[in-house]
Amino acid sequence: MVKYVIAEQLVGKQVVTNDGFDLGKFEDAELNETSGKLSVMVIEPNVDSEYVNKLNIKSGKLHVPYSNVVAVNDLIVVDRKGL
Repeated sequence: MVKYVIAEQLVGKQVVTNDGFDLGKFEDAELNETSGKLSVMVIEPNVDSEYVNKLNIKSGKLHVPYSNVVAVNDLIVVDRKGL
């Protein structure tokens, strides 16, 4: 299933996992230069989240493959596998 979203509409949206962990807020995206499609979401991590603190975040930002996105509505829901 192809997901069509305008990246500007995602900025500031809360990002959560499909099992309820709050990852933070969508901040930016990396695009595939060949296809022009979103490849990675850059998330400002929620520093209060125990789950986020267990992740290995080196740059201060959480990078989530866009292929992990399950749903986009009021929240962005991602599959936790592969984080």
